[in-house]
Amino acid sequence: MARVTIEDCLDQVDNRFALVMLAAKRARQLALGHDTMVDSKGNKMAVKSLREIAGGKVSFDQDVANLLAGWNTGQDD
Repeated sequence: MARVTIEDCLDQVDNRFALVMLAAKRARQLALGHDTMVDSKGNKMAVKSLREIAGGKVSFDQDVANLLAGWNTGQDD
């Protein structure tokens, strides 16, 4: 299988920091037994989560720009 690159995922998630948060959360879900949404046999959970993101199968359920803006200033919404 071809390698997944950050650029592949940035087509779906505009911010690298948001991408890390989304990939980590999805990898934890996969480790807990959630079903994989793409065919990715033999890969680690982090790679599976990146493949799902690059394929448009996984995304945030709210606007991540607002969440990250609060982190930059140290304030919570």
